[in-house]
Amino acid sequence: MFTHIDHIGLAVNDIESAVAFYQQQLGVSAWEIIELPERHMRVAVAHIGTSMVELIAPTSPEAAFAKYLAEKGPGMHHIAYRVDDIHAALAQLKAQGLRLIDEVPRHGLHDTLVAFIHPKASLGTLIELVQHP
Repeated sequence: MFTHIDHIGLAVNDIESAVAFYQQQLGVSAWEIIELPERHMRVAVAHIGTSMVELIAPTSPEAAFAKYLAEKGPGMHHIAYRVDDIHAALAQLKAQGLRLIDEVPRHGLHDTLVAFIHPKASLGTLIELVQHP
């Protein structure tokens, strides 16, 4: 089902500070910052090899992960795995009885389709499925 790790998502309070840390302390320098006002968030992504690091910061308490960040603090939020066919992957997971957050994929960054598996169904970690165009 999974072809490889697509990205690791980290919840942060401030995109600029998090990007500065990665640039200055870890040498990750090529960042793309994406504004998603309809999702109440800002995202910064950087490629590391064939995977990405995704920094996500809420712009309002209405962001889907704002409560998570307030309760748990900054850190790893989710791991995303690339799939070739997200519809088939979701159908298989649903048939296996896994609790899904998304039974139908939604649009993600860079023209991808994404869907999430509930963390209570996946060893406590939020899992994102990603299909690239």
